[in-house]
Amino acid sequence: MANLPRQDDSLPPSSKDKDLDIVRQQHIPRGSASTSSESIKAVAIYEVIKGVGALLGAGALWSWHSDLEHWLTTATTSWQQTFGQLLAPQVDSAVRIAQQASKNWPVFLLIIFTYASLRFLEAYGLWQDKTWAYWFGVLGYGIFIPIELYYLFASPFDWFKLAILVSNIIIVIVVYRNMKRKGLI
Repeated sequence: MANLPRQDDSLPPSSKDKDLDIVRQQHIPRGSASTSSESIKAVAIYEVIKGVGALLGAGALWSWHSDLEHWLTTATTSWQQTFGQLLAPQVDSAVRIAQQASKNWPVFLLIIFTYASLRFLEAYGLWQDKTWAYWFGVLGYGIFIPIELYYLFASPFDWFKLAILVSNIIIVIVVYRNMKRKGLI
């Protein structure tokens, strides 16, 4: 830089400098310098909710793992009395998972804590408008869409599975659109 001529600050800027400033302003999306959009913040909040839900599940497993069968029977009966058959397949699936987890609860707790940590990490990255978090989000959700489609069509129709599929597609679209807006793809 020593060989470059110094620009005299007392001289008015040339028209080339003005044109260059206009071009720079046109290529920088407003508000994208260091803040994430409202839609990305909504995805980040959703990630936090998923992480908290996982930790609540881990807490329940930790608290009731020694008497899990009794607790599951009581909870399932209460659910059926209150809601009937609403989400019955999901309740049965959660019971089976909890029964399997109780056989090796320390490993299952480690898996839950890892999952929750990833959700919180992604939420932080999205909230802070980090490039890696956009890629993590779009790939993390996108990879499960084919699997969810398979289970939606391979097993009896389930509104819950459809809702999960639609929410994951919406999240991929939101993150993808924000990636395009930021010039990441």
